Amino acid sequence: MRLALTEARAALATDDVPVGAVVLSPAGDVIGRGRNVREVEHDPTGHAEVVALREAAQALDSWRLTGCTLVVTLEPCTMCAGAAVLARVERIVFGAFDAKGGAVGSLWDVVRDRRLNHRPEVVSGVAAGESAALLEEFFAHHRPI
Repeated sequence: MRLALTEARAALATDDVPVGAVVLSPAGDVIGRGRNVREVEHDPTGHAEVVALREAAQALDSWRLTGCTLVVTLEPCTMCAGAAVLARVERIVFGAFDAKGGAVGSLWDVVRDRRLNHRPEVVSGVAAGESAALLEEFFAHHRPI
C-alpha cells in the first residue's frame, strides 16, 4: 500500500485526484504501477487501477493476471472493479471506502456478483485513514464549501 500511496501523491502534480495503484505478481513483485491520469491525459479511463493493470499485462505479456494482486488507495469504481474481474486478478486490496462510487462493497459489489465467472478475494481498509486524508485534503482545495 505504501507504493500505491506514493503513486497517489504523484497524481497531485498533474492536478488529478490522488489515487494510486500497484499490481503485484504471484511472487509479490511489483509488475504494474498507476495513478489517476484523467486530467493530464484527457482520458476518462485514466484511473489508477486501469493504468496499473495495463502495465502489469504488458509485463506478463498476457491480459490474464491470474494470481496477481491489485492494491489501490481507494475502493475501485464499477469500471475498475470490472477490469479487475476481467483481468482475473486473484485479490483486490484497497484503502479508503468510496460511498459515492465504490463498486467493491460500498455502493455496488461488482466483484462478488455470483453471476460472474471470476470473483477476486477482497481485503479492505488497508491504510484507509492515510488514503482518505489524502483525498480529503485534495477535495478541500478543489471543492471548497
